[in-house]
Amino acid sequence: MKKKIMIGSVSLVTAFALAACGNGDEDPLPDEGMDSGSDNSMEDMGEEMPDHDDMDGMEMDDNMHEDMDHSSSGEVPNDLEEEENPTFEVGSQAMVEGGHMEEMEGAEATIVGAYDTTAYIVSYDPTTGGERVENHEWVVHEEIEEAEEETFEPGTEVTLEADHMDGMEGATAEIDEAEETTIYMIDYTPTDGGEEVENHKWVTEDELTDVE
Repeated sequence: MKKKIMIGSVSLVTAFALAACGNGDEDPLPDEGMDSGSDNSMEDMGEEMPDHDDMDGMEMDDNMHEDMDHSSSGEVPNDLEEEENPTFEVGSQAMVEGGHMEEMEGAEATIVGAYDTTAYIVSYDPTTGGERVENHEWVVHEEIEEAEEETFEPGTEVTLEADHMDGMEGATAEIDEAEETTIYMIDYTPTDGGEEVENHKWVTEDELTDVE
């Protein structure tokens, strides 16, 4: 009986010793704990952030389009004819009325150039990728690669030589509307308080009015 009790005691002591050793081996090292947390954080970030392909497919909304810089170098096609007697003379002031961007409407503008041409509203697929641009105002006849004397009819597919915006030059476009008019290049200060836009292309005569 005494032998059994002694054997049981030894067994209990051995079990406790082994358990203590086992716990010591299983405690994670500080580095291992940090690595596990970092891996989890990276996985969470990967789930939250869109990949590059998804970002390429995102639509550009109207506000993003309007916030783009619409200044230009002021260069015009060599065959673009100046208007001899424009309603708004070069150097004069005019108000932008019904402009095709929100921050243009009500802005005071300085006339930089006036030209006799056909102005087009076009839709095109940017050469830089991204969503199709619908009903862009304006591209003039002389900024179209296939331009001859005849005005393009709505629905005609053309190639743009205009470089008003990134992805426009060389883009395939469809003519939406055509208007024979005097077209103007202007300088103006946006009504939303943005920086002055220089040599903006283009506004039509219908989009300008006299300064009161």
